[in-house]
Amino acid sequence: MPIDKRPLKVFLSYASQDRSLVRELSRQLMGEGWIDIWRDEKNLLPGQDWRVKIEEAVEEADVVIICLSNHSVSKEGHVQKELRYAREIALEKPEDAIFLIPLRLEECEVPRGLRFYQWVDYFGESKDSSYKALVTSLEYRYEQKIKIEEKRLKMPML
Repeated sequence: MPIDKRPLKVFLSYASQDRSLVRELSRQLMGEGWIDIWRDEKNLLPGQDWRVKIEEAVEEADVVIICLSNHSVSKEGHVQKELRYAREIALEKPEDAIFLIPLRLEECEVPRGLRFYQWVDYFGESKDSSYKALVTSLEYRYEQKIKIEEKRLKMPML
């Protein structure tokens, strides 16, 4: 049975002060043609309970990109809550699964809970090469998801 190759679902977590840079990243990733971005300003509708919708989006995501800046790492509130929730979901993934990707938007401290994940710097002279590395990671995760879905389809129904 052929697999319906759906887009890779990517959730972007960021501080509101970083919105313009995150929009740029989002447009670039959507331009790849196989990535579906979930961003609050794009996906939340008026009247929706944004807390519930964000949690659902994190649960349904194939990858969560945590956009780090001096704003997001020092800000109290929902950015920290998203980060903790995404880390909880990551614990449910296989060890080799790429699920959380810390992406620094500027020179900033990486939060303790993300320090053991390889991060990428989306700024400065390395911005272009870092973007390519990010896309390579997303391609790797996409291949992981396809293999998992193929295995699931081949399993006999009980």
